[in-house]
Amino acid sequence: MQLTVTTWNINSVRLRIDLVLRFLAEHKPDVLCLQETKCPDDAFPLKALRGSGYEHVMFAGQKGYNGVAILSRFPLHTRAVMGFCERQDARHISAVLGPEAGAAAGIVLHDFYVPAGGDVPDRDLNPKFAHKLDFLSELRAWGGKRVSGPAILVGDLNVAPLEHDVWSHKQLLDVVSHTPVETEALEVLRGEAGWIDAARHLTPEPEKIYTWWSYRSPDWSAANKGRRLDHAWVSPDLAGTVRKVEVLREARAWERPSDHAPVTLTLEL
Repeated sequence: MQLTVTTWNINSVRLRIDLVLRFLAEHKPDVLCLQETKCPDDAFPLKALRGSGYEHVMFAGQKGYNGVAILSRFPLHTRAVMGFCERQDARHISAVLGPEAGAAAGIVLHDFYVPAGGDVPDRDLNPKFAHKLDFLSELRAWGGKRVSGPAILVGDLNVAPLEHDVWSHKQLLDVVSHTPVETEALEVLRGEAGWIDAARHLTPEPEKIYTWWSYRSPDWSAANKGRRLDHAWVSPDLAGTVRKVEVLREARAWERPSDHAPVTLTLEL
């Protein structure tokens, strides 16, 4: 069977519910993982999403910022939410695909939203950057202890780790999301835990891959100054099943879009 899992930083699920419903109708992934839902749990648009054919929904949110959610065609079990840096700020949710998922049954799905880190890449001058580095450090500690069995980790990790994950490696070395301290932290934690970067597994450098284009660019498409901030990783036992990783760039041009595009991982199980 094929299993398709999409990750998308939606930048407010209520504001962009029509875009979510459009994506689900047109592309029909088996699982959609959202980040930055910006929605408290009691206001989550559960009815609209279930009405689109995704009966199985788990979410963790708060008012105004952060927030993660998993929507699935298959039943989800074992909801879990981790807190990092002594905060409960809705940056992670996980679930297990139930027996009804066939060959995909038992796969653990992790949906993460890593802190963006602000604008100044100095932990002493910028508490947001310090928080990001501490979050990545705790994620490293968790990953080294917990990754076992078939698992998928997706989300807005807010780091473009490789040279060709940004439009200009040289110009962005001192820009948050591509500084050496961030890129090294992400690659070390990924490598230690054994996660496979599915996009680069299929499309090695030097080919450019972007998933995010700034709102600040007056013509983002022509300028194409993107970064690969959204990731799909698989556990080693799933590496041989990876068939595609697709970035739906056209969604960045939809009306009132998120600045992130949906990224879809396809496995052949």
